[in-house]
Amino acid sequence: MPLAELGWDAAFAQAFAAQSGAREDVQPARVVIEFNHIYRLATDAGELEATLTGRLKHRAASRSELPAVGDWVVVRKRETEDRGAIVAVLPRRSRFSRRMAGNVTDEQVVAANVDTTFIVMGLDADFNLRRLERYLLLARESGSAPVILLTKPDLAADVAARVADVRALAGDLPVHVLSPKFNQGIEQVAAYLAPGRTGALLGSSGVGKSTIINRLIGEDVRKTRAVREADQRGRHTTTNRELVTLPNGGLIIDTPGMRELQLWDVNEAVRETFDDIEALAPECRFTDCRHRGEPRCAVKAAVAEGRLASDRLESYLKLQDELAELTRQQEEKAMLDEKRRSRRRG
Repeated sequence: MPLAELGWDAAFAQAFAAQSGAREDVQPARVVIEFNHIYRLATDAGELEATLTGRLKHRAASRSELPAVGDWVVVRKRETEDRGAIVAVLPRRSRFSRRMAGNVTDEQVVAANVDTTFIVMGLDADFNLRRLERYLLLARESGSAPVILLTKPDLAADVAARVADVRALAGDLPVHVLSPKFNQGIEQVAAYLAPGRTGALLGSSGVGKSTIINRLIGEDVRKTRAVREADQRGRHTTTNRELVTLPNGGLIIDTPGMRELQLWDVNEAVRETFDDIEALAPECRFTDCRHRGEPRCAVKAAVAEGRLASDRLESYLKLQDELAELTRQQEEKAMLDEKRRSRRRG
């Protein structure tokens, strides 16, 4: 497949030239899938399996500096070797990141070099505005263009009301209602995926991400499973992130449903996602008002007068607490990392 059909352009070519120098045994490739530190790469000559060089692993300060699905990499492939070796990761144009699941203070890159991030949410029991807020924060911070896809309208009692709630939260972001199960509205997704353009599907298990890909491809190539009848919760079918090439020349990254969506460095995106609260804040009596118990707080007044939903403010304050704790943990980790580096130098 020609590199241009994988999203390659002049900017990536320039970055590759700077990374590879005059070496003749390397070539550019895009990460299609990663499994247990073994990568499947797409090159202009076909697919190639590769692992990381020891030098790349040693020099990476964190897991986020290693290749993720969607990354462009510099890969070495010698005739005497069965696999290639990834020697460098090219600078990312965008990246959707979250904090790693569990108690690890580190960044996990879910998808890289994405043009459009599709946030998929069901209008059924999966509907959750607070979770949508978190996805929007991460998507806006990623550098890609967020688009909201609302699925399963046939299972919602009041579709119009729920769509209105989402539009109020999304602001000027595109919001589309579609039914992948019945092959309705798929053209709305395809319109964003011109040849060489990359999208990523993000959302809970069971919202229809794999079905959307099947419809875009035109055949059932991704496994799907029905949600549990007892609680309408989704069950994982996609287990690894994978870059899929579409018949029209576009590309899309399928991702597993995320049980945890812990935030990572989204301070700038807060102003966009919570623009209603940010717009009220300058009217507070104190410039450093935290909108909790301070007197003459314009945000609290808006809640009392019914101009701002109380759960919206509650979500915002919870977010601020989470980000403050994340900053503390990041600073603590940075100090520990510096101590380790000092011991190595000593």
